[in-house]
Amino acid sequence: MTALTRGVRLRPTMLSDLDFVISVERDQANAPFITPWERTQHEGAIRFPDFRHFIVEAGPAYPSAGFVILQGCRNPHHSVELKRIVLQLKGQGLGRACVRLLTQMAFRDLRAHRFWLDVKSLNTRALALYRSEGFVEEGRLRDSVKTDDGYDSLVVMSMLESEYSALAEVHET
Repeated sequence: MTALTRGVRLRPTMLSDLDFVISVERDQANAPFITPWERTQHEGAIRFPDFRHFIVEAGPAYPSAGFVILQGCRNPHHSVELKRIVLQLKGQGLGRACVRLLTQMAFRDLRAHRFWLDVKSLNTRALALYRSEGFVEEGRLRDSVKTDDGYDSLVVMSMLESEYSALAEVHET
């Protein structure tokens, strides 16, 4: 565990956490960057073994700081998706700590060959984070998401196992 990820913990989401999950997802600071799910979709992600749904805990001040979802955890092609990351705290390194923990989980625990995500092109903060953590842009799904102002594109990014192995040594120092 690196100094960055100390104090940040992922614990499995329980059904009793769903009011919190929905509130964070619908928060005005997060709404432009995600497509909110219905409660039943979150319930399915908690119960279905192909998903991992976690509450992000960030110390005593923020025992529940957000949530994350992985999908494809049983994918026969070893391709795991970072489906969602939604946090209350911005600009304090929590997103970076979560991405590092999830990347480690994908490659070390789930034995992924490929860890991928898509992110709205207007979410420049997230794009910069993913690039700085070693994710590579694969392409864009142009105007694929309807927004209040028109359409936005999704940027597809990934990291391969070999790329993770090269970065892991750097992050652990």
